[in-house]
Amino acid sequence: MTETMFWLITALMMLVSIAIFVLPIYRGKDQDEEASRDELNKAFFRDRMEEIEEEAQEGLIENQGELAVELKQSLLDDIPTQQAVTESKNTVSAMMLAPGVLILVILSYFLYNTFGSYGAVVSWQETTNNLPELSQRLMSESQEPLTDQEMADLTLALRTKLQQTPDDAMGWLLLGRIGMANRDIQTAEGAMAKAYGLSPENSDIKLGYAQSLIFSGDETNVTKARGLLREVIREDHANMQAFSLLAFEAFERGAYDEAIAAWSTMQKLLPENDPRIAMLERSIARANTQMNVGSGLKVSVTVTLDEDVILPEQGVLIVSVHSADGAPMPIAAKRLPINQFPLTVELTDADSMIPERLMSSLPEVLVKARIDHDGNVMTKDGDWFGETLPFALGGQSQIVINQKY
Repeated sequence: MTETMFWLITALMMLVSIAIFVLPIYRGKDQDEEASRDELNKAFFRDRMEEIEEEAQEGLIENQGELAVELKQSLLDDIPTQQAVTESKNTVSAMMLAPGVLILVILSYFLYNTFGSYGAVVSWQETTNNLPELSQRLMSESQEPLTDQEMADLTLALRTKLQQTPDDAMGWLLLGRIGMANRDIQTAEGAMAKAYGLSPENSDIKLGYAQSLIFSGDETNVTKARGLLREVIREDHANMQAFSLLAFEAFERGAYDEAIAAWSTMQKLLPENDPRIAMLERSIARANTQMNVGSGLKVSVTVTLDEDVILPEQGVLIVSVHSADGAPMPIAAKRLPINQFPLTVELTDADSMIPERLMSSLPEVLVKARIDHDGNVMTKDGDWFGETLPFALGGQSQIVINQKY
């Protein structure tokens, strides 16, 4: 809705309100005056006719008929002309109603300006008009990244557009990607599912939908995601993003041989001097390390929440392993969704932060668990956390999250 249309609609509403205010008074006044005059004339006519009848019976008058005719004529003479009625109505109504109409208009716009959301409506319209520019900046690597406020504006504008064009599959895909970027898995999954329903053969939509399903953490969704990724690979044997997502999901599931196979295929698809080859080699080495880790070289902790802890809507759980002296730099870490508690977490050398310093090299460890409310691992203010006492590597422990930074 444009601003011009908004003012036209409000003006129309004011006209309707004025009509509701004016017409009953205008018509009611006219009807009351006419009704009062008619009733008074009828009562006077009846009384006078009775008097004439009585006087005629007593013999006081002889011309009863003439008197009755004169009485009727006087009653007709008392009826005002239409012009007089109209002039009376117009003059009196304008004088009486003009102040009330003026007050109605001024008061209505004053109350809307004070308690309404006109400023929010204007801001929403401006944001909607900026949708093409914000979308271009989001997709362009050469321009400055969007701020948090601009991301929120883009989401609002995109939702508005999708309400008007709900069959826009690429619009739903973009909304899903924004949800992924904002770590809003629920929005991402819902938008991607809508896009997939509209265009199930589109490879980009399949990849986006599979990614949202993987990050949902639900086993049924993850199984569906694997099927979608394999469909993409069957259609495009060199799709790097599909292989990457497939390797990531396999590694998180503990299927390290599948992850290594996917990463190895990616290596073969890349040119010899591509810098991504080194990254893939590190990932393969990490998967091999995990496959060779003994059953005793792991840390297992059960995380529970204190009753005072309130979980954020889009928070994550960060479980980190530290040296027994409590050094702030973690040796290994894992990032998990806050779906349910209590939660048992296992960390191994595959979760080590630095390949040169594996968790298995420590005789004792200390484990910390923190609920990160904003997705930024560098900020801790307001986060709930808990930690264990030092215990031997390979042992089990429990953490109660009951403290706040």
